[in-house]
Amino acid sequence: MSMQLGLEGMPDRLVRVTPSRLATWQDCRRRYRLTYLDRPAPPRGGPRAASTLGAVVHTVLHAVYAEPAHRRGGDRAAALVDRQWSSEGFRDDAQAATYRERARTWVADYVERHAVAGAPEPLGETVGRERWLSAPVGGMVAEGRADRLDERDGVDGSGSAALRVPEIVVVDYKTGRRVPDVEDARRSPALALYALAARRTLRRPCRRVELHHLPSGTIAAADHDEDSLAGHRERAGAAAAELGAAAEAFAADPGVAETLFPPAPGPRCGACDVRRHCPEGRAAAPADPAWAGLAP
Repeated sequence: MSMQLGLEGMPDRLVRVTPSRLATWQDCRRRYRLTYLDRPAPPRGGPRAASTLGAVVHTVLHAVYAEPAHRRGGDRAAALVDRQWSSEGFRDDAQAATYRERARTWVADYVERHAVAGAPEPLGETVGRERWLSAPVGGMVAEGRADRLDERDGVDGSGSAALRVPEIVVVDYKTGRRVPDVEDARRSPALALYALAARRTLRRPCRRVELHHLPSGTIAAADHDEDSLAGHRERAGAAAAELGAAAEAFAADPGVAETLFPPAPGPRCGACDVRRHCPEGRAAAPADPAWAGLAP
């Protein structure tokens, strides 16, 4: 991991982190090392159906929002699913066909409800699709790719609705089995980091974060205040400092790997894509089938 930012005037001690890096570090430090630090990188597990499905839906919505609202439509979105479809990770052709049809329905309903001209539940103007965000936040550089950034009417800093100013809203698409709720949106470190980075990158207010669950058609939204964002920033900064120091120590002496990057075995090891390299993880849980985690 490089500690240099390559940006004039920025301290080189800042650590670049993405939400996925931070989540992996906090979930299992051995998986972090195997995923991000070991070179050559060890082979990983094969494709998983839930990831394939999510990637297709994300790609389709990215393409839909590239078009002006008057050219969008549910039928066009459904046709894009067929064009982008992959059956990797599914149990068999029948299961893949079932989920392809479900994905067609999910994106068509979503687009007709939110994205077409005159939609019954419009979500504002989209100002970023798969937007890469990178900005110094506290003692780190928070970066990552936000699914979507919308611009919507907000309120002034005093909370008064009299003076409306545009605000940025962070949107994250979800296609998994579990339906997220408001607390999931509020507690999400990834969404909070995107909000903080969007503020710095776009120089606009950004407080609202949303999880859009395509299978259920629900939106879990949370509005951060300065205190809640500061809490996320402090927790992420502390984790970034830890993983940065561990990476430097590992680069200087690979022999400290087991001390700095111990495993954290548990039921989630069944779905870990580096479990073949972790005896403790294999002992903790049997391997999940590649199609586990699909929304019903």
